[in-house]
Amino acid sequence: MQRLVARAPAKVNLTLRILRRRPDGFHDLASVVAFAGAADLVALDPARPLGLSVAGPTAAAAGPEADNLILKAASALLRHVPDARTGHFTLTKRLPVAAGIGGGSSDAAAALRLLAQLNGLRLDDPRLQAAAREVGADVPVCLAPQARLMEGIGERLSAPLGLPPLAAVLVNCRVPVPTADVFRALGLGAGDELPGPPHGAPPAGPAALLRHLAEQGNDLEAPAERVAPEISEVKALLCAEPGVRLVRMSGSGATVFALTDDCRAAAAVARRVAAARPGWWVRPTVLR
Repeated sequence: MQRLVARAPAKVNLTLRILRRRPDGFHDLASVVAFAGAADLVALDPARPLGLSVAGPTAAAAGPEADNLILKAASALLRHVPDARTGHFTLTKRLPVAAGIGGGSSDAAAALRLLAQLNGLRLDDPRLQAAAREVGADVPVCLAPQARLMEGIGERLSAPLGLPPLAAVLVNCRVPVPTADVFRALGLGAGDELPGPPHGAPPAGPAALLRHLAEQGNDLEAPAERVAPEISEVKALLCAEPGVRLVRMSGSGATVFALTDDCRAAAAVARRVAAARPGWWVRPTVLR
């Protein structure tokens, strides 16, 4: 059988409310999630034994291949479908690592999609869904990468939201921000709740959507800026750009996104930011 290929798009938290820290240490959240055109690439060769090779611009930061979530996803599926066919994965790593855009989770989800294709499994197969949950809280939403409302610790997903395409620029200052450090800086104790506005699915119209997003926020933004003050520099630079409608950090950082009126404006912002900060990762994209 020929090699199978899937994109692993960046996951962007358009909003992120942290509702409470549960007694088990996990945090309940509510987040509107969209997916970018910027992506890693995952390939599967069914003719070779189970394994993984990593290449690409950000491969060096991805860590040991044995610890990669792609292999953990394959092992999780084999626990649920012992006779499943596998193969050798090749990951072309393009997204920054520990960046708040779910790169590793999206890679794992892409691997599960390829294994589902190889084994004739539907994406809503309970065994595939269970494997996704075992690998990580962000993996289920990445299985079918469409804009959704994500709740709980990530296990409760709405139907696709049908948001209009959003022209955007993604900027990462190449400072890794461990999620655990950000939640530690948030400082919630077991059972603590975090006050904030109610959170729900956004309206679909472009103007109403932008107003809704502006009214919401990312509760991890302030603690992430304490962990990595460079995030503040990224936000300030984007806020000063003409044509930018909204600037916000994604996930636990350090990636920041800026929404613009159209793709031409996003490309212009990306060119100016990349010229001003040549060491940063900068990508114009569309969020869907």
